[in-house]
Amino acid sequence: MQPFAISLARNGYTAITFDFLGHGRNPSPMAGDVTTEDGATRYLLEEVGQVVAFARARTGQREIALLGHSMASDIIVRKAVADPDIRATVAVSMFSRVITPDAPKNLLVIVGDWEPQVLKNEGLRVVAQVSGPAPAEGVTYGAFSDGTARRTFFSPSVEHIGVLYQSDGIREAVRWLDHAFDRQSAEVAVVRGPWILLLLAGCVLLAWPASRLLPQITDPNTAPRPVLGWRRLLIASVVPAVLTPLILWPLPTDFLPVLVGGYLVCHFGLYGLLTAVMLYWCDDRTDRPDPRLIPTVRFVGATLAVTAFGLLALGAPIETFVASFVPIPERWFLLALMMTGTLAFFLSQAWLSGEGPGGTVRGIVLRTLFIASLALAIGLDLEGLFFLIILMPVILLFFGIYGLFAHWVTRRTGHPFVAAIANGIALAWAIAVTFPLLAG
Repeated sequence: MQPFAISLARNGYTAITFDFLGHGRNPSPMAGDVTTEDGATRYLLEEVGQVVAFARARTGQREIALLGHSMASDIIVRKAVADPDIRATVAVSMFSRVITPDAPKNLLVIVGDWEPQVLKNEGLRVVAQVSGPAPAEGVTYGAFSDGTARRTFFSPSVEHIGVLYQSDGIREAVRWLDHAFDRQSAEVAVVRGPWILLLLAGCVLLAWPASRLLPQITDPNTAPRPVLGWRRLLIASVVPAVLTPLILWPLPTDFLPVLVGGYLVCHFGLYGLLTAVMLYWCDDRTDRPDPRLIPTVRFVGATLAVTAFGLLALGAPIETFVASFVPIPERWFLLALMMTGTLAFFLSQAWLSGEGPGGTVRGIVLRTLFIASLALAIGLDLEGLFFLIILMPVILLFFGIYGLFAHWVTRRTGHPFVAAIANGIALAWAIAVTFPLLAG
């Protein structure tokens, strides 16, 4: 929320941000069922009430405004409906069924132009309560003086996350609050999105020259380890992709206090185990140990270096500009548990994909099958695993970026497990640190 908060502060507002229960550095888990209004919603509303009370005490003003994104937009809308002293509400990527023609007061809905049509329709629906049929996007209806002002704005060329960084949407929010509080500001928008992307892209590209500093673990004259032919490779990879979601479907997997974390550790772990079994069954050379699998000082040093780069080069910018990436004490044990699954997955995949010509194509095929396996799991349990749909683009991005890291590292070191271990730790870290904590 930094782009909105800093922009509002630059325009003379007091902007107060916080971490919801179970999110970021808030050590208290999110209690209640996240799928019901009488569950987590009630506790989140109580938390917003505490923040509102703090804001009023901090500023000495009774009338304030609320701004929230995605899931939080429904929470702030509910608070604004219940509290008549909320002068204005800015709901970003909103979906809420509690809005009436009279509440909340002075509602602005911002939606990314590339977001699902259902969110655009929702924004127009709540405006239609004041404007009548067929409201236009970007037009203000009602009046600020009596709290009936409504407007929906489609932030151009952004999706569900990019909408938080788009300058036009930020200026819309500043302008809306100026109207609601009868003041005038410079409408400054702190635009960091493109620069953050450029920084992250630079960190990703830095991995290529950095990989050249790694030690070469194997003799360059050593022939690459023979890999499975395409027929056996597909058998060894398709079977885990299909069996993993089918085996886990009837089993209880919500044993971890983090949203879908229990299922993910089971899916990664079982997928890796089944892959290892299939590899042993399909490869008639598994009885000949590869000397390159014996840990050496070079192997340990290279693995530590790649792990540190993967966490720091991307983790530092993410922590500074995007989301919390430093684990609080309550999340360390989750990291250890998640690693049991992710390491099993990445190690088995690295050994299955092999080295040499075609290794990159094989890796892409294996990752595609894993994504298909997750999609099958979601289809079997849509209600329980719906959160994974939101995460799918992030998982694809992770596979793309860290797949590049793995390619460069393996070409340099000659060892398939260096990047596999680093990637397993990085993914476990990302899940353990960023997913919402739930009460047991």
